[in-house]
Amino acid sequence: MMNALDASSTRPYLIRALYEWCTDNGFTPYVAVLVDDTVQVPREYVKDGEIVLNISFDATSSLKLGNDFIEFKARFAGVAREISVPVERVIAIYARENGQGMAFPVPVPAAAAEPAEPPPPAAASGAAPEASAAGRSMQLVPGGEVAEGEAGTPEPEPPKPPAGPRPALKRVK
Repeated sequence: MMNALDASSTRPYLIRALYEWCTDNGFTPYVAVLVDDTVQVPREYVKDGEIVLNISFDATSSLKLGNDFIEFKARFAGVAREISVPVERVIAIYARENGQGMAFPVPVPAAAAEPAEPPPPAAASGAAPEASAAGRSMQLVPGGEVAEGEAGTPEPEPPKPPAGPRPALKRVK
């Protein structure tokens, strides 16, 4: 049986789903990419280590949204370029028209992926990570960490309102 840490990344699947949602609704899908040596894009358009790419049908040709790479051909200032972006370098996909989409955890360098000491347990936020932070997505669980066997424990009932007369609304003409 495969555990969560061995499963393939959900990132390429979510990118494809949001790309399809954008195109089905007539929106223009954009991807924000954190650029490094593995990313093949025109460097003159990179700002602060990032580039935003229009991956719509009208802006690209031969678009392939694979599990490892997003590849396509596009024109930049009239010059055709081959673009290749490793999926793990995509930090967001969204619709240009309304900004709806999804952001992903920023990839961490290999040296920073292995912490010298174990991370502290979930703190004040009340969140428990589902997997390690090394390039994996995190699932926030309300109410902090859940001990084994407590997964089905119901939430405590909310406090009851104070007793007394009910507030009334008076209409003034």
